[in-house]
Amino acid sequence: MVKEFRLSDHSIIGFVATSDPERAREFYSEKLALPLIEEQLPFALVYDAHGTMLRVTTVKEVRPTAHTVLGWKVPDIVAAVNGLTAAGIKFERYPGIQQDELGIWASPGGGKVAWFKDPDENTLSLSQHQ
Repeated sequence: MVKEFRLSDHSIIGFVATSDPERAREFYSEKLALPLIEEQLPFALVYDAHGTMLRVTTVKEVRPTAHTVLGWKVPDIVAAVNGLTAAGIKFERYPGIQQDELGIWASPGGGKVAWFKDPDENTLSLSQHQ
């Protein structure tokens, strides 16, 4: 009998693109304080994102999208936004979305989200769920 293969039994790997690995290293290592676990230059920088592998992959040109590509679930979004703001992160403001003074949007379902960009203009987010 063949055992059923299920992706739910395996860890996910996150990917985000950069055209400038040195600038990305400064952002992800210093501003976001993610531990760099391996430099696979010129291909990627590999980070430990709380037990999840994050590969910051080097590409010739990054084409940012209009949506979030990577996010973190945090227990206290106000503390997280304040901490990242102190590290030099600027949070995004979007017309038509009601955000508080920190840039946090409260969803109709009770969750909270704040968005910021990495140096390659990839949209990243913090979210607090009920």
